[in-house]
Amino acid sequence: MPKIALIQLSADARPSVNKEKTESAIREAAANGAQIVCTQELFTTEYFCRTEECDLFDLAEPVPGELTEAHRKLAAELGVVIVASGFEKRATGLYHNTAWVVDADGSFLGMYRKMHIPQDPGFEEKFYFTPGDLGYKAFDTKFGRIGVLICWDPRSPAAARRTAMQGAEIIFYPTAIGWLPEEKPLLGEQQHCAWETVQRGHAVANGCYVCAVNRVGTEGESEFWGQSFVADYYGQIVAKAPVSDEAILYADLDLDALEDHRRIWPFFRDRRIDSYGGITERWGR
Repeated sequence: MPKIALIQLSADARPSVNKEKTESAIREAAANGAQIVCTQELFTTEYFCRTEECDLFDLAEPVPGELTEAHRKLAAELGVVIVASGFEKRATGLYHNTAWVVDADGSFLGMYRKMHIPQDPGFEEKFYFTPGDLGYKAFDTKFGRIGVLICWDPRSPAAARRTAMQGAEIIFYPTAIGWLPEEKPLLGEQQHCAWETVQRGHAVANGCYVCAVNRVGTEGESEFWGQSFVADYYGQIVAKAPVSDEAILYADLDLDALEDHRRIWPFFRDRRIDSYGGITERWGR
C-alpha cells in the first residue's frame, strides 16, 4: 500500500532555485512517509512555452545527465521512487518534454517523452518539443508498477490505455496547465472540469490509480490552477490540493484492492480488439 506524494509548487525564473525547492519538498515528503514522489511538469523552470524564443532552448539538459544523477543519489539516500519531468536536450535542434523514473535504490529505470504536443496561445509547445518516440511505458519500482504520461497526453484515451496495457497500476501525469485572463471568466470552470474529468475517466476505464500534479502561481498572463489530485479506480478523488497554494499532496494507494477490482471489472478481458483496427487512422471516413 504505497504512499505517494505530489509536489505542487510555484516556479522561479532561476532553475537553481526550482531544483533546490523541489529537492527540499522531496525530502519533506520522504520524511512524512512518502514512497513514490512526483514533480510537476518541467519542474526546473517556469513554463517557458508561453512565448517562442530561441534563447530558451538553453534551459534544456541531457537526460540522463547531471539532474538525473542528482535524483539517483537523492532516491537512494531517502529510499523513495522519484518521478520527475524536465526539458530534455537530445541534440542541438532536437528537444523533448521528458519524464524519468528513478527507483528507491537509485537505479535509473528509464524515461518517457511526451507524445502529444499542444499548440495554443500561451502554450506554444510545438516550437520547443519534438513528439516522443519511446512509446508508452510502465516501470517496475520497489513500490509498484507505474506509468508516466505528461499534461496534454490525457486528451488521448489511447495513451492511458496503452500505458495500462503495459501493466501500470498507477499512472502519473506531471502537468502545467492554467487559465488565460481573457478565457477564465467564461470558460475557466469548464476548462478545469474537462482536465479533471477526463483523467478520472482514464482511472475508471483502465482500472488504475491516476495521479495528476500541476503547478501554481501566475507566470506572465498564465494563472496555473493547481488542484493536483489522486483518483482511484472508481474515478473518485481521494486527495486534492488547493487552487493557488503550494502543497505536498499525499495519498495511500491500496494495490491489493486494485487487484481485486480488476478481477471484478475485467475491462481488458472484454475488449473487442477485432473491432479497433480503424483507431490508427487519422479520421474515420
